[in-house]
Amino acid sequence: MKKLFTIDDFAVAFVSAMGYGYGEAISKLFGWPPLACIVASFALGIALEEIIDRIAFSKTVQKKKENRIITYAVIVILFLAAHAAAVKWMGTSLMDYLLEEFAYVVGLPILGFFFNLLIRWYRIRKIRSLYGDGSKGYVFDVDDEEIEEINQQNKPISGEYDTDCAVKTRTGVYVGEKQGKIISYLGIPFAKPPVGDLRWKAPEPLPSSETVYEAQNFGPSAVQVEHKGDILKHHRQSEDCLYLNICVSAENTEEKKPVLVMFHHGDFTFSGTADPLMYGDGYIRNHPDIIFVSFNFRLGIFGFIDFSEVPGGEACPDALNLGLLDQIAALEWIKENIAAFGGDPERITVMGFESGAASICMLAACGRAKELFQKAFVFSGSPEYAYETPEASRTLAENLMKETGTATMTELMQLKTSVLKKTAQKLWRNLPGPTCDGKLIPTDIYRAYKDGAASGIAFILGVPGNELPVIRSFIGRQNYDELIAAAVSDLRKSITDSISSLESKPELVEKWLTLGMHRCAATLNEGGSRVHLLYWDEKPLIQNLGSGSVDAVAVMLGNDEALQIYGNVMNKDLSEVLQGFLHKFIQGNALKLYTNEIRGVDAFTWKPFPAVIMVSEGKLQCDTIEDNMAEETL
Repeated sequence: MKKLFTIDDFAVAFVSAMGYGYGEAISKLFGWPPLACIVASFALGIALEEIIDRIAFSKTVQKKKENRIITYAVIVILFLAAHAAAVKWMGTSLMDYLLEEFAYVVGLPILGFFFNLLIRWYRIRKIRSLYGDGSKGYVFDVDDEEIEEINQQNKPISGEYDTDCAVKTRTGVYVGEKQGKIISYLGIPFAKPPVGDLRWKAPEPLPSSETVYEAQNFGPSAVQVEHKGDILKHHRQSEDCLYLNICVSAENTEEKKPVLVMFHHGDFTFSGTADPLMYGDGYIRNHPDIIFVSFNFRLGIFGFIDFSEVPGGEACPDALNLGLLDQIAALEWIKENIAAFGGDPERITVMGFESGAASICMLAACGRAKELFQKAFVFSGSPEYAYETPEASRTLAENLMKETGTATMTELMQLKTSVLKKTAQKLWRNLPGPTCDGKLIPTDIYRAYKDGAASGIAFILGVPGNELPVIRSFIGRQNYDELIAAAVSDLRKSITDSISSLESKPELVEKWLTLGMHRCAATLNEGGSRVHLLYWDEKPLIQNLGSGSVDAVAVMLGNDEALQIYGNVMNKDLSEVLQGFLHKFIQGNALKLYTNEIRGVDAFTWKPFPAVIMVSEGKLQCDTIEDNMAEETL
């Protein structure tokens, strides 16, 4: 994507050549010793190179073509005048220095290019040696030392602590850990632990406190279904899982920073913020004017179940969508306390993929989440995920009682966590997600969009072109086949009549998911939201692992190490460009790049819906959505 060198690099070479030439010629003229002449040459050359670099690549020069032309003309005139003066009065030719400078300008990028190729080749070789053809899905090479480190727990602090890493909130003082230019605050509780009498109850706010706590280790992940391709099977799990993490730059600024909040993936049954894909330190390192937050929420039978027909179930009226209520509680805590970390509570952008993206789509239509966020980046998740029925959740409650031999809510409340976890594993394929109950979530989310429920929110919607292999890599081949079969059975009978082989069913489901994202974009746009669309069509490194949400989110956040764990090697040029667009979106700026805003990248405008950015083979192309959706019909 990037050019190794541009006309602007050559312009910088012209001016720096003058500096190197004049520095040496003038010092010789004054009779300085050879070493001093060399120092003078480098000092003036580097100084002029720095000055002209700032001028040539400035927004003022790069934004308008005529400004660039004027700048180049001035540079050429100055160079020719300086050359003539050097020949006439000092007997030296700047052309010689110019040739040396061009060799430097051209040579170093080429060497860097080949060096990066070698590094990439080494990483690809390492990944392929671990994954082979990828048919076994995600395989994590995690050792006992890493597991022990990630499972450490925060403790209250009674003695001295690092006040430079301490932040006072309403709910306590949290002492994070500084690494380089980043401070991380991990495992901060945002609601009371939903355990004991609070099991299957709506999250309750924490009391005010001045207690000092460590915030250097992730809180427990939610109790969840475990798949071979889920890295968090190595992380401790608990019903006490309502914790969030905050990543900030160590640089102090008076201006409040916008906030990026990550909603994790996992089909509402697995995953959490301890997954390296969810880390925000790489993004904050590149964009220190942003604050990054991630959080856990209840999953599976702890987060989405209906006890309305269970004797005593009236004591748990919110159990149907507890996971979404947890998400709202996290956003409320962020809005209340993020200013203490330097964040702006009125500039919150949420980001999610798969079930995290679907959650955001639902909250955008939810009255209780109104004004908790202003922008949303969602990838591979639409309101289609929410069209479960209360009957599905009531059936889950029935099956839970059968499996555990219980008859009342009182008996269910007394079950051990381990028993519930084992039962959830057995019932995995029948675990519903959120339900459009008409109470928390409108019964028709698309109608709510059309009526303007999300009109105050700006959206970027991402559509993956090869997502199903990613899902298969998480949950395994057998579970995947059953999941696809179940999804197809939910589609129209007129479609399933023409489907005869399992191989054709994934393609059908992929089209259904793509159309769901398009429908979401269209209805949001109709309801007054500003919408931009992205289509991810990058080829996977290993075909069986696919290339979808995992790759896109890692590239967006710059999580290159996490992407390698998941079987791919990052295109860093593409990552820099997409990170730049995400940064502009968070800051509320136009989604435009001027020439060389990112060195070596031409000007590019991300047009709003119905246009779409196509990401393919490391390149971006803006096209109209109708052209690309023409074949995507059921």
